[in-house]
Amino acid sequence: MSLSVFWFLPTHGDGRYLGTAEGARPVDHGYLQQVAQAADRLGFGGVLIPTGRSCEDAWLVAASLIPVTQRLRFLVALRPGVISPTQAARQAATLDRLSNGRALFNLVTGGDPEELAGDGVFLDHRERYAESAEFTRVWRRVLEGETVDYEGKHVHVRGARLMFKPVQQPRPPLWFGGSSDAAQDLAAEQVDVYLTWGEPPAQVKEKIAQVRDKAAAQGRKVRFGIRLHVIVRETNEEAWQAADRLIAHVDDETIAKAQAAFLRADSVGQRRMAALHAGRRDRLEISPNLWAGVGLVRSGAGTALVGDGPTVAARMQEYADLGIETFILSGYPHLEEAYRVSELLFPHLDLQVPEVPQPRVADAHGEAVANDFTPQKAARG
Repeated sequence: MSLSVFWFLPTHGDGRYLGTAEGARPVDHGYLQQVAQAADRLGFGGVLIPTGRSCEDAWLVAASLIPVTQRLRFLVALRPGVISPTQAARQAATLDRLSNGRALFNLVTGGDPEELAGDGVFLDHRERYAESAEFTRVWRRVLEGETVDYEGKHVHVRGARLMFKPVQQPRPPLWFGGSSDAAQDLAAEQVDVYLTWGEPPAQVKEKIAQVRDKAAAQGRKVRFGIRLHVIVRETNEEAWQAADRLIAHVDDETIAKAQAAFLRADSVGQRRMAALHAGRRDRLEISPNLWAGVGLVRSGAGTALVGDGPTVAARMQEYADLGIETFILSGYPHLEEAYRVSELLFPHLDLQVPEVPQPRVADAHGEAVANDFTPQKAARG
């Protein structure tokens, strides 16, 4: 099975070391453009753009990079509770049209109560997933061309519809990651691609089986992806030395502060990440070549595959054998590591490289009248 490999746009910062400003670099538009264009040229299938108050806005970043890339797809966050599903559908269709079908969307419910409160979201974990389910039902149906009346506990729309359809039909794919039962239920009902963070293969296998069974019970099939960091070098020894250097400036106080902040979140996935290493430096290789050092100070995905090209490719194949089709990788710093991955890892993978989308003929219509389009007159015989 050919694998699709994505890269990451570090809109929250980048550098050579974690947990310190040492070796950091400014993340401006010029730098993000360098990373995106490198990923585009090197054969990555797309880029994940993170979301949150510590990041530049994912939608604006994606829109700004469309004209300077050719085939790169942009995985952009949807935030239920922060925006209406109808407005989000209009934005999604617009981004898909402007990119000529290169838009993908990642449903993010959020997990940090302090950040959520700052965005006006005060729901607990269970209610956030209930709201996300309602949001997604409306978002999907509107994008698929329906006129939607919906009255739920959290979402209420009447006559919601889309006047400009997306390029991808019936709509752009929806991605989502979450480890709780509520998250898996949502994925089984509505999601196209279920993402897991880089847990050991046995744990990933269990999650895939759970989501697959729940989706089958609803007559659906779900595809699977995984989010990992990667440290690849010419030899395994060099790769492990690079892993050690990455956290060379991280002290115990920084680790303790980061872990305390992570425990504040109600994310089941974040707690599972933290449990892999428990904040300890002496138990970071949690599975062969799977290193949890990133998670000492970084929230979200906290594990990296470490080794030479053949070794990392073999570990990726173990995940692929479980049903993983897409790997979203990243490395520090992201520009240089994109080239290392291309040079040292890609030759050992059966890589799926997207084609450059061909130009399309847009539908012709005049200016809207009374908030609608006037029908085109039939051609005279």
